[in-house]
Amino acid sequence: MRQFPLQMHHMEPGRLVEWRLRAATGGQGPDRGDEEGKKASFNQDKHFTVAEESRADDDPMASYVAVTFEIDGALDEPALAGALLRFVRRHEVLRCEFRRLAGELSCEPLAPEALSLEARHVAEFDDVERQREFLAERFTRSIDTLAWPLFTMGAVLRPDSATVYLAFDHIVCDGMSMPVVVHDVLTCYEALRRGEEPVLPPAPSYLDFADAQRRRYLSIGAEDERLGYWKSFAERGGEFFPRFPLELGVEPDRMYPIVNEASTLLDAAETEVFEKVCGQAGGKPFMGVLGSVGVCLREAGGPGVYRGFMPVSERGREDWNNSVGWFVNTLPIEFDASPGKDFAQVMGEVRAGFSEMMRHLDVPFVRAWQLLAPEEFAGRSWPYPVNFFSYIDMRRCRGADRHDEWRPATHVWSARANGTCSWFQRDSDGLHMNSLYVDTPAARRTMGDFQEALRLTVQSVTRTGGFRRPVALTAPRRPERQPSPVRGAR
Repeated sequence: MRQFPLQMHHMEPGRLVEWRLRAATGGQGPDRGDEEGKKASFNQDKHFTVAEESRADDDPMASYVAVTFEIDGALDEPALAGALLRFVRRHEVLRCEFRRLAGELSCEPLAPEALSLEARHVAEFDDVERQREFLAERFTRSIDTLAWPLFTMGAVLRPDSATVYLAFDHIVCDGMSMPVVVHDVLTCYEALRRGEEPVLPPAPSYLDFADAQRRRYLSIGAEDERLGYWKSFAERGGEFFPRFPLELGVEPDRMYPIVNEASTLLDAAETEVFEKVCGQAGGKPFMGVLGSVGVCLREAGGPGVYRGFMPVSERGREDWNNSVGWFVNTLPIEFDASPGKDFAQVMGEVRAGFSEMMRHLDVPFVRAWQLLAPEEFAGRSWPYPVNFFSYIDMRRCRGADRHDEWRPATHVWSARANGTCSWFQRDSDGLHMNSLYVDTPAARRTMGDFQEALRLTVQSVTRTGGFRRPVALTAPRRPERQPSPVRGAR
């Protein structure tokens, strides 16, 4: 399972059916009672606030997180509808509406039995490209942070197969929720086709996680000792947000359309070798990738000390691995990637930096941002291009043993940005990279060079056990090429 733009998905055309969520009360959303709902998480509150402010200024900040997967054979539509309904009823965060109560963001869920699905035929295509454009537009327009429901569900039906799709607002999910979606829906679908009642492991509600987080951390102040790691990081870097160190050609206080690119850095066999080399150096594959990123940024003109943000899953603190929600904290990490350090030495620096970071998981990122950088917190986005690194080994998520059969893929999209974000995923096919960045001439040059340098660097680690010789960015660039479609979402 990997992450790549929807526009790269070679999805065979067919008849599109969608299932719209309905409430038994007859309204378009949850029944608004007088009882106070559970508190939203800090991630959710900030996301919702940005949506409110953008709507007020008629300047919406659109984005989505989507997943697609395959069903071989003629689709049993009633079974899929039943599976989708059970999926929504199972995860409380998907059944709720968000609203303000005395300034606090509250989540008010519908009872599971109050929900039903209505099937609708929406379109039919015989052309791959036209269908892809239609779905991209549909995902963009069908999801609204301020309106219920916060996701859309459908399928592309063909005589001998179907592609199922679900697209979500970020407020109800994260990237690691997507394998949960695939596992839950297909496990239920297969059971219902056999005439059996589906059996799934317990999935505690994200609303309980969010409410507990909010109540625990809302009262802390800027002098709380748990913010010491954040303060020392900001003092050493001179700013709360670690800047992306290369030129992207952006102007202050301006948002840009994005480029959404994905590519493979190492194939499956190369990734196995890469893992062994990292292990011999005392680290893990993500540390090897992060160390390689740090070296490439430094060789391109960045500082010798890498400073960046790294998202960390909070699912492991308790048994949240089967739940849908936004279980992500973001933390600063730094390590020395100065000239002259070999691969093993950089790996040691990354390992030390990561260990120190993991000692300070306690405070939610949004709360630290609010307390330590209040002027920047008032903005609708990070204030400038920020250094950001994310890595997920998709082979470890639920249902991974059947991904070759289900062929799931994640698709992330945002309308505008002022910087760059890169996600790295490992699956059974290798090591992959997906980057979203501002669509400027400088950013296209910088990111093209950076991605090529990183590919050569991890290949060098795989083949020689060490970093390659630096190549200056002034060297002639390879001709730009369009990424080929990913067939069958493999």
